[in-house]
Amino acid sequence: TLEQAREWMLGFVHWYNEQHRHSALNYVTPTQRHNGEAARILERRRATYERARDAHPERWSGPIRDFGLPETVTLNPETAASC
Repeated sequence: TLEQAREWMLGFVHWYNEQHRHSALNYVTPTQRHNGEAARILERRRATYERARDAHPERWSGPIRDFGLPETVTLNPETAASC
């Protein structure tokens, strides 16, 4: 029914924005990015990785991953570039 479709969509949008960590956002949620929490979260992750690397350098074959925050994010980059 239409009501069931609306309920499903509300649940999906909540999950997508509040729970799903997006690779394009360096694995924070859209809500965390929108609310300005992403930089703090990514800084904590970076510090955790650095402590782990310092404690056991033999386990690391290269630098830690990039925990930077992308300046811009688009849903469809190829479409946005052609506008």
